Amino acid sequence: MIPSQMLKGTLEGCILKVISYQETYGYEISQALQEYGFQDISEGTIYPLLLRLEKNGLVTTQYRASSLGPKRKYFQISSEGEIALTSFFANWKELENAVNQLFQNGGQKHE
Repeated sequence: MIPSQMLKGTLEGCILKVISYQETYGYEISQALQEYGFQDISEGTIYPLLLRLEKNGLVTTQYRASSLGPKRKYFQISSEGEIALTSFFANWKELENAVNQLFQNGGQKHE
């Protein structure tokens, strides 16, 4: 299980990536993240992030009827969201590279 503090800075970008594949709603996003290995991420964690993404113009929303109950709020990535996603991934690769260098160096002090 990935500790929540490690997820804090990355989950928003991961949610954007899931939305970038296709228009989707909260529960589907939660399920997709679990399929990718993000265990124990509740909808209660995802929905505030979705609201922030919407408020910041990174996703657009549309309500649609559901055959299983009330209308569902569908999310689609916006052009600003695509830019943010590209930036997130570049930053992630930089962080990943730095961490890998540290650990591949065997924990030795850099001299």
